Amino acid sequence: MKEDKENKPEDSKGTEEPQEEMGFLGHLQELRKRVILAMVGIIAGCIISGVFINQLLEWILLRPATSVHMNLQNLRPFGQAFLYFKVIFVVGIILAIPFILYQLWKFIAPGLYLRERRWVSKITFFTSLCFFIGVAFAYFVMIPTMLKFAASFGSSDIKNIIDINEYFSFISLMMLASGLIFEMPMISYVLSRVGILSPKFLRKYRRHSIVVILIIAAVLTPTPDPINQVIFAMPLFILYEISILISKLAEKRYTKEPRA
Repeated sequence: MKEDKENKPEDSKGTEEPQEEMGFLGHLQELRKRVILAMVGIIAGCIISGVFINQLLEWILLRPATSVHMNLQNLRPFGQAFLYFKVIFVVGIILAIPFILYQLWKFIAPGLYLRERRWVSKITFFTSLCFFIGVAFAYFVMIPTMLKFAASFGSSDIKNIIDINEYFSFISLMMLASGLIFEMPMISYVLSRVGILSPKFLRKYRRHSIVVILIIAAVLTPTPDPINQVIFAMPLFILYEISILISKLAEKRYTKEPRA
């Protein structure tokens, strides 16, 4: 009986209690370590994108414009040089997203329970997957549709010759915004797992979310065309419904697991 009593607290601590608390300086050192590693990941991504910069420009960046016969031009003395650096940096960040997210979760992990620390690799994978799906959706669906509308809209007497840097800003903004918005299911999962969010709450505010989604679509869509706004809004509606299902599954698992 005595041995059982001695072993019980150790088992409970090993499975349910967070790791030993770090002091303020310990948290700063851990944060510094994770930030440095994330920067190393970004530098590695920039090196990879720098090696393939010409292919990135010709095969990826310029393809949406050339597909709709949109004319691009450079209006600054060093515009193309800055464009190359911006493409290398943005693509480097996109490539490093999985590693950055992993460092973020590793920083948070010491404050989690053991059962929660086991999520780190899975959450990193699915969060990265959702981000890349959002980027792909923007590149293959949203951007071509928007550029097609922009190229065909207006008077035939006015030539649409777009500054290459403005074009890149538009492309990168759409891809990054779409990637972040597609994180909605994973955010729902994490918040539901820790008991902050519930499917009941999401269902209650479904109508409010529709209004918010339409506003987001109107703001992020640079064209007044309602078709483009619907193209952007529909995935958000679907993501919201998926978030409700994921929240329900996460809540069931959360309630079944023992508490500390």
